Amino acid sequence: MTERWRKFLVMGASLFILLAGGFLVIRQGIWHANAKKYRQSQVPTLYLHGYGSSYKAEESLVKAALNSGASSGVIRANVSKSGKVSLKGKFTTNVNNPLVEVNFADNKNGNYYQDGAYLKAVVEKLQARYQIKQFNVVAHSMGNMAVAYYLLDNGQNKKLPRLNKQVSLAGHYNGILNYDAPKDASLRKDGAPKVQTNSYQALLPLKKRYPKQVAVLNIYGDLNDGSHSDGRVANASSKSLAYLVADRAASYQELVIKGKGGQHSRLHENRRVAQQIVNFLFLKS
Repeated sequence: MTERWRKFLVMGASLFILLAGGFLVIRQGIWHANAKKYRQSQVPTLYLHGYGSSYKAEESLVKAALNSGASSGVIRANVSKSGKVSLKGKFTTNVNNPLVEVNFADNKNGNYYQDGAYLKAVVEKLQARYQIKQFNVVAHSMGNMAVAYYLLDNGQNKKLPRLNKQVSLAGHYNGILNYDAPKDASLRKDGAPKVQTNSYQALLPLKKRYPKQVAVLNIYGDLNDGSHSDGRVANASSKSLAYLVADRAASYQELVIKGKGGQHSRLHENRRVAQQIVNFLFLKS
């Protein structure tokens, strides 16, 4: 190699390092600027997947929180069929808005009381390991039933950490289309389903038990094809959550995502949904 080519390669390498370093500084600057928009908190947010799924369905929403600068750490809580919880990863003492991907091994269990018990096991594990006093939850599809039945049994238990914020994504509180949803999916004027499934009737005590400190964001999809559904869950089934909790919750709001992006399984991959969840959970008021 000639001296001329050696100098050329050294200059090229130096320029690359300089540009890469500059890009990293700019990226870090943007990250820190964004991070200032969000609350500084050690309250964990739990992400729950739906039927037949796993923590992988939560990763898009989790990455959105990390990439925005709202959160600085994530771990996974694996729940065995026997209800034993093992934590993969560890939070440092200075982690901001920690995230927990919940992974149910028993991911096709239609016994919602059992699903709620699985969630309780996760909450108790985090309480024992990190002494948490509050938590948030983001749930998709059947994960919402785990949350609802957890609150049904434990919402007033003062020995457990308090739920702070709840995000319901594609919740099927009054049944799933072509499975257990009633033929008449309409709601009464007060928001209750005209025809109620057994699982919805079991949740009616939430009207008197739902924790008053919780802020709720209910997100559902409408394919805008005349079905008034996300393809798997009727909008009325998702909206029936309001009758159960809105009168007691600290706040309750709904967001409908229309078109193809509102399809049941696409909701947790939707960028608008991800950003709305980040803002709801972490944005400074």
